[in-house]
Amino acid sequence: MKLLLTSAGVKNPSIRSALVDLLGKPIEESRALAVPTAGYGHPMVTPAGIRRFVTGESSTPMCELGWASLGVLELTALPSIGPERWVPWVREADVLLVNGGDALYLAHWMRESGLAELLPSLPGLVWAGLSAGSMVMTPRIGPEFVEWQPPAGGDRTLGRVDFSIFPHLDHPDLPENTMAEAERWAAGLGNPAYAIDDDTALKVVDGAVEVVSEGKWRRFAG
Repeated sequence: MKLLLTSAGVKNPSIRSALVDLLGKPIEESRALAVPTAGYGHPMVTPAGIRRFVTGESSTPMCELGWASLGVLELTALPSIGPERWVPWVREADVLLVNGGDALYLAHWMRESGLAELLPSLPGLVWAGLSAGSMVMTPRIGPEFVEWQPPAGGDRTLGRVDFSIFPHLDHPDLPENTMAEAERWAAGLGNPAYAIDDDTALKVVDGAVEVVSEGKWRRFAG
């Protein structure tokens, strides 16, 4: 599996170019599944916000990029329909477009649905994450980002990469997301981390990380 971990979607030409490179073909020839699940776990996300993500009316471009086909994969529904139905849908997709919201809620339902277990068998699939959809791939998110409480507690996510992500750096609507706050957050993690703004993404292939940015970012050694 190849990862494009964004703060706010495909916000600029550099991030779009990185996505096309990971796909290995034009967006217009690629099949996408939108995963809105994380939105339901966060108190700031509303049903209207989830609708905007899926319909491509949000300020975080993902679903509106011109895909050859676009479907919706709601993870909370998968345990009730069985893998014989939904696994072929994922195997046939070129990319999963994963909404923001709550990373711990998303991690929980990735495990419960079986998607987390399936992903390592799909080396050609692209995971394009948005905020929490990116953070879910990290080892932990830090207590500062915990909203929904998982059954086992803690702030551990899936650990598919060895670094954590502080998204929306210096966002005008999030005055607490400063570089100073990111430094404090990173100091408590015990692993490498990146603070990235909405014009930055992390491209990960076979464990190699490339920063794709037209904005501001910083790496913390951990």
